[in-house]
Amino acid sequence: MAKNDELSRRQFLKNSMAISAGALTFPMIIPASAMGKNGAVAPSNRVVLGCIGVGGMGTGNMRSFLEFEDVRIVAVCDVDANHLHDAKKMVDEHYKNSDCKTYRDFRDLIARNDIDAISLATPDHWHSPIAIAAAESGKDIYGEKPLSHSLAEGRAMCDAVKRYNRIWQTGSWQRSVANFRFACELVRNGRIGKIHTVHVGLPEGHSINGSKADLIIQEPPEELDYDFWLGPSPYAPYFPARTHWNWRWQLDFGGGQMLDWVGHHVDIAHWGLDMDYDAPIEVEGHGEYPKDGPWDTAVKYRVTTRYQNGIQLIISGGHEDIKMGSKWIGEEGWVFVKRGEIDANPKGLLKEKFGPNDVRLYKSTNHQRNFIDCVKSRKESITPCEVAHHSQIPGHLGQIAMLLGRKIRFNPDTEEILNDPTASKMLSTPMRSPWHI
Repeated sequence: MAKNDELSRRQFLKNSMAISAGALTFPMIIPASAMGKNGAVAPSNRVVLGCIGVGGMGTGNMRSFLEFEDVRIVAVCDVDANHLHDAKKMVDEHYKNSDCKTYRDFRDLIARNDIDAISLATPDHWHSPIAIAAAESGKDIYGEKPLSHSLAEGRAMCDAVKRYNRIWQTGSWQRSVANFRFACELVRNGRIGKIHTVHVGLPEGHSINGSKADLIIQEPPEELDYDFWLGPSPYAPYFPARTHWNWRWQLDFGGGQMLDWVGHHVDIAHWGLDMDYDAPIEVEGHGEYPKDGPWDTAVKYRVTTRYQNGIQLIISGGHEDIKMGSKWIGEEGWVFVKRGEIDANPKGLLKEKFGPNDVRLYKSTNHQRNFIDCVKSRKESITPCEVAHHSQIPGHLGQIAMLLGRKIRFNPDTEEILNDPTASKMLSTPMRSPWHI
């Protein structure tokens, strides 16, 4: 492993499989009689949660889970001691005790038999090793988007979730918001006729935190286990602006604005098309990349994809003709939706009422609540792993097409790039020894 641990990898996997077998044999089905008196939640009806990655989004998700009486957060994990301190303080203050345990190594948290589920909000390059280990150990997972750092890692994650019969919820929370669901129902029910084109507008540029002084190479601060933060990614010298937040603008750790956002707006585009498990067969694109400096993800981009049914889906960042959000264009009109806004042509669609024979989509009004309910019922969540994986395939393929400067042809059934060995190698990213999936 990346450092000496009391728990060896071999012993960890041995323990994980034992836990997993128990979890598969005894699913969590709690009778109503397990509830305590006066509305209190009995311990047997609580979902015990551990949080891995408690920086920005990790803290936000943790705060949401703290609001649920039937959830008990018992542990937090982060490679940054400052993050750990703040997270533990928040949890302990909420429960009015000092019981929350802290971990620097995710394997120590996952090895605990008393934890039912984890909240995962690390940088992208860590998603697959942690998620797969959690699934192997019999834990359900609330995982941040984008699902994975590479297409192959996403496939491995979904295979593990299926193999170990885990509940997965992706942080693509727009599915739990009413205007997105209504827009998708309009499209699904044929209110704008046959769809031929979809526009997906995403952010452009780099939202960089820090100054020029933060780009100077130096020794990592004592509170940050920098080698563990790098984990499976190639070694890179430390400077303050490399890590928290800014990892998104470095291909070794993230995928830029496009990969950060396809899990939101492409996800909604697929939902409206009833194509949650589809992927394009052709992808081409052009991206504008920085000429120097540490940031190497596209600042402006346009990716055009074509699906087997003929639909063209265009992903754009920094081009004025495509507005931020998802827009379906059909033979009889269009529907557009983004956060806080919905529009349509004809306008009357905005007052549309659905009948008993119309398609109604999975309804969730709180994304974290949906996950907890599904952990208990074992019902599939509103954004399961396979859906998230297919939502980001256009982004992964678009990244490859832009970097190589040529069209990619893809087989959605086998998830293979056709007749292009160089592009095929880019479906996965090599992992720094000894990490692997």
